[in-house]
Parts: sequence; structure tokens; C-alpha cells
Amino acid sequence: MKNVVITGSTRGIGFAMAKEFLKAGCNVTLSGRGETLSEAASSELLPYKGKYIYVQCNVQEKASLQNLWDTSFKQWGSIDIWINNAGQNAPYMFSWETGQSYTENVIRTNIIGMIYGSQIAAAGMLKQGHGAIYSMEGLGSNNMIQLKTILYGTTKCALTYFMKGLARELSGTGIIAGRLSPGMMLTDFITKTPDGEQSEVISDERFKKLFNILADRPETVAKFFIPKILNNTKNDVQIAWLTNRKAAWRFITAGFRRRKLI
Repeated sequence: MKNVVITGSTRGIGFAMAKEFLKAGCNVTLSGRGETLSEAASSELLPYKGKYIYVQCNVQEKASLQNLWDTSFKQWGSIDIWINNAGQNAPYMFSWETGQSYTENVIRTNIIGMIYGSQIAAAGMLKQGHGAIYSMEGLGSNNMIQLKTILYGTTKCALTYFMKGLARELSGTGIIAGRLSPGMMLTDFITKTPDGEQSEVISDERFKKLFNILADRPETVAKFFIPKILNNTKNDVQIAWLTNRKAAWRFITAGFRRRKLI
């Protein structure tokens, strides 16, 4: 039985992973910026009462992340797996059109928050003598450039570099660091702007066609991730759902499958 902490786990892939960890018998700390979990989320987790806690956390603040670690450690006695999942997108527009607050939030959440979380988890795990740290990759991690999303892509490119470097720094310590690569997923991250409005990307026919070929629901990806994470003992690993081979097969069979997610 593992003790797991997931940042940004009130919805989307974070929440889906939390449920899969709970199904696997793990203890889980969920976290997000809200004071409490939504009624809908709490209702879904009713079968796992006593196996999870919720901690309010703003990953842009290191003290908030430290509290997430401290509260989880006090609850579970140790933390075996820490996942930096909290992410922020930016409006679908050219970089020079993007406002200052959007620019700062995507950087502070996706880069600074991920680094803070990794620093706190690494320090705590070194003290307890074991643990695994994972961060969520995304568009840009493989250096692919998608117009009007390059601010987000820049942060994910940086994330991949940092996690590879962290793995090297932790080599030989008994602590491992890795990356989770989910591919495209149907979440609010894609369909809505940071303000909760419908994203302009939904009107981009070329993007919609690509998305319907390659994307999956977060529950599908989470079911793949969790056994891999629980069984992994290798440092500097990338656990990837949408591999190049899988993507190629989906393009080849697109005319027969007629998938429609958006």
C-alpha cells in the first residue's frame, strides 16, 4: 500500500489518477486551490472514506506546498509517491497578445510550482529514505511547436529538462524522479479558457480533427498510468500513454474509427 500526494487533483487527469490509486488500495492526498472538494467529487469518493484527505494548496506558493507535504506526512506517516500535476493554460492566442497575468500564471504554476513541489518532495523523501517524484508532461515536452500555445509549451519543455536533471541529481539516493506523458486528453484544460469560457481552439477545425484522432478521456489514461507508477523502480523513466507507434496507428485507422470527442 502506497501513500500518494497529487497536486491539482480536483478534476481532470489528477482526479482520475486519485480514483485509480484509491481503487488500488493506496492512501491519497488530493489538493487544489479551493477550500474543499466539490460535492460531485466528494460523492464519487464516498466508497474510499478514510483512505483520502483533501488539502487546499496553491502551488505558486512554496509554503502552501510545504503544508501539503507536512499535512500528508502527518496523516499517512510517509509519502511514497508525489505527483506534480497542477497546471495552468493560457488563452489560445499569439504570445504577444497574451496578457501579463495569464503569462505569469502559466509560468508560476507550470514551472515554479512544479519546481517547488519537487524540491519539497525530494528533501522530505531524502529524510525518510525512499520515494518517487513524477511530473506531468504536455504539449512542448517533445519540442513540438503548436501556434498560439507556445507559452504553455515553453513551460512543459522546461519541465522535461528539469525532471531529467532532477533524476540525475537523485541518482544513487534511493529516490527516483520520472515523467508522465498523457498525450491529448478531453478536459477543461482544452475546452475552456483559464477564465472558464469556451476556448477558441474548439473552433479550429484542423485542431478538432487532430484532437478527435489522438485524444482520450482522462479516465482511460489514468487506468494505464497507475499500475505503471506503482510497479516502477527505475529512475529517469518516462511513462507514456500516447507513443509514436500508437499515434501512427490512430492516423492510419482514422477513416474507420470515426472518433469524436469534441
